[in-house]
Amino acid sequence: MSAARPKGSIPVGVVVERRSATSPWLDAVWRPVSLLTGVPEAAPWTMLSAAEDVATFFAGAGSIVLYESETEHYRSNLAAETPSIWVALRPTGTVPPYELFAVTANPAEGEAFTQAGHDLVDAVPMPAQLRRFIEAFVVEHYVEPQPAYRRNRATADLEGAAHRGPMRRRQSR
Repeated sequence: MSAARPKGSIPVGVVVERRSATSPWLDAVWRPVSLLTGVPEAAPWTMLSAAEDVATFFAGAGSIVLYESETEHYRSNLAAETPSIWVALRPTGTVPPYELFAVTANPAEGEAFTQAGHDLVDAVPMPAQLRRFIEAFVVEHYVEPQPAYRRNRATADLEGAAHRGPMRRRQSR
């Protein structure tokens, strides 16, 4: 995330899925599955649907915060075959098992969330309404990235150094 001030924010609701695990070490597998544009009035961890081995829950409300300096990342996300939003859930060790930690449209930030180790991070498809909002943000705030210039070091004149002979030390008096 950028240290700059945010230029836009989009409130969203996060929907997660709990599936029965086929592993003897886990009871269930959790993963974010979709976003709701806007925030419903339901309390976090309200069950939305239940079937045999699958249940979906409203995990809570989050905000996708947009920064002017990150428009290149948003632009590459929008150019992907399936633009995504990254959701990070942090284990609580209690019930409910996770708390909503972060939601982002920046693929680099989403990847960085995976470095924590214990957080559950997954990309979900970007809803059309969010896509339109982020596209408009990029059009309004996009600045072409500046190329990185590298200084060329002066090459050593080995031929000239050979003609000068060894360097003499200054003698102290």
